Amino acid sequence: MFNNQKFLTRGVMAEIPSWLTNLMWHMVLTMEAEEKDYLQVFTLTKTPTGQHIVHEQEQPPYRYELDVPCDDAVNAKAFIIDDLTHSTMLLAEEY
Repeated sequence: MFNNQKFLTRGVMAEIPSWLTNLMWHMVLTMEAEEKDYLQVFTLTKTPTGQHIVHEQEQPPYRYELDVPCDDAVNAKAFIIDDLTHSTMLLAEEY
């Protein structure tokens, strides 16, 4: 799962810096979970020092938090959805 062609929506390309989209793909590919859910959820929050990332999935339960120092942090909620033929990263409001 998630080892297929990857797509970004226009909203993601407009709102989220490319280094951050690359990091989120990497977090999904390297996550330490028994199984990966088809829906991965990212909550992105600006902090005084940079970007706070919460990566979650429902089944099986998984949660990982990461802080990254940067100057271009964003507040957003994003999903990565895998439908077995391709994976798409989209903003929550684009769902």
